[in-house]
Amino acid sequence: MTLEIATIFPELFEQFVRTSIVGRAISKGLATIGVHNLREFTDDVHRTVDDYPYGGGPGMVMRVEPFKRCLDAIRSTGARPHVVHLSPRGELFTHRVAQELVSHGRLVLLCGHYKGVDERVARLSDREISIGDYVLSGGEVPAMVVTDACVRLIPGVVGDFDSVQQDSHYGVLLSAPEYTRPEEFDGMKVPSVLLSGDHEKIRQWRRERSLEVTRERRPDLFRRHLELLGELESAGSEKTGAGGREQS
Repeated sequence: MTLEIATIFPELFEQFVRTSIVGRAISKGLATIGVHNLREFTDDVHRTVDDYPYGGGPGMVMRVEPFKRCLDAIRSTGARPHVVHLSPRGELFTHRVAQELVSHGRLVLLCGHYKGVDERVARLSDREISIGDYVLSGGEVPAMVVTDACVRLIPGVVGDFDSVQQDSHYGVLLSAPEYTRPEEFDGMKVPSVLLSGDHEKIRQWRRERSLEVTRERRPDLFRRHLELLGELESAGSEKTGAGGREQS
C-alpha cells in the first residue's frame, strides 16, 4: 500500500513514519509513505500557500494551486491514487471507511490548515473525511489517524492478525476488557474466569462483556449490532424457505 501526504508541515511526520506499526510496515516493505511539502509547489520566492478569503472575513485560506501541482506530481509517478481531503465537513472516519481506503491500494491525504482550503481543492478530491466533531489546527493529526488505522489492516503488518480482528470497531461491538499481570493490584483483581484456562468460558465471558460495554457506552453501535443480527436471521429464513421450495 502507498500513502502520499500533502502538508505544509512535513517535519511533523518524520518520527511518525519511523515509529511503531507504521514504521514496521515500512521496514517490512508492506507500505510506502511519501510526505510532500506543499510549499515546494508554489511559484513565488516566499513560497506562499495561502491568501485572504474573497468576500472578507478573518483568517487565511489555502490556495488551490499548490495542491493541484502536488497531485499532478504524485499522479505522474504511478497508478492513479484515491484522493482524500481531510475536512471537518467530511464523512465520519470509521473502521469501515478505513477498510474501503485500504482497498484502493494508493491514497493521497490532503492536509489543510489556517481557516481552511479553497473550495476547489475539494473538487480535486474523491472524498472528504473527518475524524470527529471538533476543531483541530490542521489536517496533519487526522492524516496520522487515517494512516495508522489503514496501515494496521494490511496483512502481515501486525504479527497476530487475530488481534486486529478482535479490536474494537473491527466488527460492530466494542472489545471486552483486557488484563495482564499482576493478578491483583490495589485490591483490583483479574476476573477469575480469565485465569481458569477454560477457553470456551473465556470466549463466552469476553462476548458478554463486549455486549455489555457496547450497550452502555455506544448504544448506537449496539442498535446496529441488533439490526445486523435481524438481517442475518432474515437471510437465513429466506434461504431455508428457498431450499424448501426447491425440494418440493
